[in-house]
This record gives sequence, structure tokens and C-alpha cells, in this order.
Amino acid sequence: MQVLGIHMLPVFLAAVATMVVGFLWYSPLLFARPWMRAMGYDPDDKAKLAEMRKGAGGMYALAFLASMVAAAMLSKIVMVTTVNSARYGMKVGLGMWVGFVMTVQLTDHVFTRKPARLFLINTGFQMVCYAVMGAIVAVMNR
Repeated sequence: MQVLGIHMLPVFLAAVATMVVGFLWYSPLLFARPWMRAMGYDPDDKAKLAEMRKGAGGMYALAFLASMVAAAMLSKIVMVTTVNSARYGMKVGLGMWVGFVMTVQLTDHVFTRKPARLFLINTGFQMVCYAVMGAIVAVMNR
């Protein structure tokens, strides 16, 4: 299926991949505790964690929708540039991350004065997501 000339299967799979990366990235396996501390949460406060989980469904749905939009735009850029390999798809994704995502997050970081660790964790996540999305849409749009 196509929408506005964009193949939706690669977009959907790229968005799913960002969710998988996110579940790993922000899990206890990787950055859950440092992220929570940088956000000002106590990772050992079970009541607060339970409260945060109550509204998680809506947040995940919105995050998935945002990933779909990002993957669709990245897919269109990959198609226009005729990139058709994972390696170059990753390069396009990383270029989009450097030019648009990281710069916006850096500006936010500068003015919100949140810990640098929080910026690094969050923008690192986005960097990996854009590289993965770029690879997926480039290979699947052939």
C-alpha cells in the first residue's frame, strides 16, 4: 500500500523498529536508571513508577505515531535520492538526525538546562533510531 507515493510497509516496520530500540534503550539493561535520575525521578520509588505506567499506553501510541511520520518522511527522502542500500540509508538517516533532530534537541537542552547526560541519552536514542529507520526504508523501497 502507498500513501502519497510512500510505501507504508517499510514505514510501519521502521516505526516498529524504533519502538523496539526504545524498549531496549530505556530498559534497565541500558539507560533506564541514568535516564530516570537525569529526569529527576527516583528509580527505586515503586509507587511513582506504578503511577507513571498508568498513562504509558497513550504515550506509546503517540510515540509510535511520531515514529510513523518520521519514517514516512525519511522514506520519501530516501526514495528521492535513489538510495537503495542499508549503508547509504543509514547515512541519510544519520544526516537527518544531525541536521534536524540533534540540533533541535541541543537547542532544547541549552535553554532547559537539564543535565547533559539526559541530552546524550535521548539524542543517542534518536541517532540509533534514524540510522535503523534509514536502513529499513532504503532496503525495502528497492
